[in-house]
Amino acid sequence: MSNFDQYLSEHREQHLEELREFLRIPSISTLSTHKADVRRAAEFLAEQARAIGFEHVELLETPRHPVLYADWLHAPGRPTVLVYGHYDVQPVDPLHLWTSPPFEPEIRDGKLYARGASDDKGPVFMHLKSFEALLRTAGSLPVNVKLCIEGEEEIGSPHLPQVLADHQERFQADVIVISDTPMLAPGRPAVCYGLRGLAALEVHVYGANSDLHSGLYGGMVQNAVHALVEVLASMRGPDGRVQVAGFYDGVQSLSAEERQAFADLAYDEVATAQTLGVDTLFGEAGYTALERVWARPTLEVNGIYGGFQGEGTKTVIPNEAHAKITCRLVPDQDPVRIQQLIRQHVLTHLPPGARAEVTLQDTGRPYVTPFHHPAIQLAAKAYEEAYGVPASFIRMGGSIPVVEVFDRLVGAPVVLMGFGLPDENFHAPNEHFSLDNFDKGLRTLCRYWTGLPDALRE
Repeated sequence: MSNFDQYLSEHREQHLEELREFLRIPSISTLSTHKADVRRAAEFLAEQARAIGFEHVELLETPRHPVLYADWLHAPGRPTVLVYGHYDVQPVDPLHLWTSPPFEPEIRDGKLYARGASDDKGPVFMHLKSFEALLRTAGSLPVNVKLCIEGEEEIGSPHLPQVLADHQERFQADVIVISDTPMLAPGRPAVCYGLRGLAALEVHVYGANSDLHSGLYGGMVQNAVHALVEVLASMRGPDGRVQVAGFYDGVQSLSAEERQAFADLAYDEVATAQTLGVDTLFGEAGYTALERVWARPTLEVNGIYGGFQGEGTKTVIPNEAHAKITCRLVPDQDPVRIQQLIRQHVLTHLPPGARAEVTLQDTGRPYVTPFHHPAIQLAAKAYEEAYGVPASFIRMGGSIPVVEVFDRLVGAPVVLMGFGLPDENFHAPNEHFSLDNFDKGLRTLCRYWTGLPDALRE
């Protein structure tokens, strides 16, 4: 057993209690009523960093929630690692679906239940404790380390790009490590090398200047709900392919190597369909489920509303209807251009007697990095040493927009090595984190930091 293994074993209960203390802070970034709690979470991490031995610990202010910076730079000639994470969490609604209160952490069946346990307080805390274990047992770290832990990831990181630009020299590093992606499955670690981008918007369709009696006006005026449904139906064909003109322009094709790597994972589409309670999976024709969710773009209607919503019947012709849309994007799609293409599509396909407005919302660029980089290959090796099985190389269907910002402003490879599981209910009631991954993840990180100097010299 290595020295850090023994240290982590001896201090496990202490570390879990400290993590529970962190999880008790309701740092919900989107709710102004929790602004003080979000700051309290930042200050908790700042104190943890100081206690471990980090220096230059500072909360970099933004118009909303601060970014924690700290560093340990006493390994001359060794690489510098920038660790990114976030301490803010999602709202907890619907509260009645939680088995235990979301901010009263509880361990059940080897899992730690609390909001933020998996996304992203647990993994952020693990990074700090991996550095603590190495400092306490070796007296120093094998690499230089900088921390960048923000409080606005769950609201789209609106201010972090400016913070990174304003402090670009301070955040320079040789490698960026982020633990905010899932593993493939229990006992199946995975290194993520690609993320989809995001383009969000809302479509508003209007008919007459008020709701109308369907007996007096039915057949005479356009129904806003019908008009909206017609526009939405025109956006996707029966084969799952998006019908917006120009949507696929520039989309990079999967290489034969990647397609084979995805196939080698032996993903069970039938079992997934059964788990989800559907008779079959659906998506763009010509691609497997993994290819579609990791490496193909999508357009999804996330919500639609308009007209009478109450109990019973109301014979009305709605004068307005609304839809929320998000697109997951892949290289080389520009999210702003995609928004404009969809806006034009709405205006082109709007039926007579209606008018439309399109509100543009969040965007995030996709990110893919070559998984042959030694820093990424080392992550797979560290996983295998800790978990006893080879790690897979995967993409992720979700978005972490700040990854592309790091790539552009820092210019270092981004290593996405997560420890959560796809079914751990992040963003949902009963979020939880496997303590097996807490234990093995800490050891994975320690092995990664220890091996990084040699890996980057090769």
